[in-house]
Amino acid sequence: MFITLEGSDGSGKTSQLRGLAEALRSQGFELLTTREPGGTSIGDQIRQVLFDLDNKTMNPRTEILLFQASRAQLVEEIIRPALKAGLIVLCDRYADSTLAYQGYGHGVDLDVLREIVSFATGGLKPDLTIFLDIPVEEGLKRRNKGGDWNRLDDYDLVFHRRVRAGYAQLIAAEPERWVVVNAAQPPQAVATELQKVVLDRLRQGV
Repeated sequence: MFITLEGSDGSGKTSQLRGLAEALRSQGFELLTTREPGGTSIGDQIRQVLFDLDNKTMNPRTEILLFQASRAQLVEEIIRPALKAGLIVLCDRYADSTLAYQGYGHGVDLDVLREIVSFATGGLKPDLTIFLDIPVEEGLKRRNKGGDWNRLDDYDLVFHRRVRAGYAQLIAAEPERWVVVNAAQPPQAVATELQKVVLDRLRQGV
């Protein structure tokens, strides 16, 4: 099963994914965790370029293509082989981020983006996507306090509101694939809910 975590900046998905992986392993599940952008040597180099605050002049089209280059490498080098080997794959962000950030955030045509994403992924889609939802202002406040502020975080508040609203539209379009978890709860409550969602889906085999 291919499971992705999406969320607004500061939603806590990266730390929650680590805890989820530990909980699943403790119950005997074999899995692999990875992240976007990055997850491979090539992808991690692209990640540095994408997130560097010195690159604020980056054009949205450049941003889109760099994300897809990293994603294509991750899918072919890491994700597909792991799924073929029978592992559960947990990924911190995936293709929906492109539609939310570059589509709804930057206003790039969604149909064009879907074509580019399909090419990069070879059509690979998640079986389950969990959205960790948090108000934009609260999420950015968390990010700022965490000291890991990057170029995408630095977009204005209106941009981040468009991204969150974009996620809501993506979720409404494919409710069978998405589950929304309130990330404004205490971390342990979020972790408990995440584990329940994933374990229920694994037991269903869907």
